[in-house]
Amino acid sequence: MGVFSKFNRFHEAGEQANVNNVEKFGEPAKSLFTSSKVFSLHRRIEVVNDREEVVYRAESKAISLHDRTEIFDAAGNLVAKMWKKVLTLHERHFIEMADGTNFQLSNELWHLIKDVTNVEELGWQLRGNIMALNFELYDADGSVIAVIGQKMFSLHDKYCIDIYKPEHEQKVIAILITLQHMIRDRENAAAASSSSSSSGN
Repeated sequence: MGVFSKFNRFHEAGEQANVNNVEKFGEPAKSLFTSSKVFSLHRRIEVVNDREEVVYRAESKAISLHDRTEIFDAAGNLVAKMWKKVLTLHERHFIEMADGTNFQLSNELWHLIKDVTNVEELGWQLRGNIMALNFELYDADGSVIAVIGQKMFSLHDKYCIDIYKPEHEQKVIAILITLQHMIRDRENAAAASSSSSSSGN
């Protein structure tokens, strides 16, 4: 098994669950897949099932200081809202589920290689390489909720979500989409900083 297959958790729609996930956690209850449209003005992200049918979609306002984003199910029902707090030392994104559950994600605990990030309001924990979006999500009892893996070497940001606790599916989707936004913001900030440094030389 090569180094990439050992650490990458991605598999395509219609394929068997990743062997690494099955060996560690067993067969997932279901798998979902996301693909963000890189050049979309409204930064749309779609989540599909094994039959590549859209089950969720997320849309952000084209121009929004607070990165306001809404997530809908296939019937058009609101699933969650997400926005970020600006002008703070640590970037924070707030998530409000349609059932009234609120929680937040912050980059203050992110590390470059091995991340362990707490979702304190839920008692959940993210473990893995968050920047590469290859990580596991655990509940307060230490049971795996979902495993998320990114497709390597793709022009589109593509991810698979192996879900082990389907009752938390919508929260998992909201967390993944929020993390995609946070990573994009970090990459944009790094690019802007690099550009500024180059122009100053």
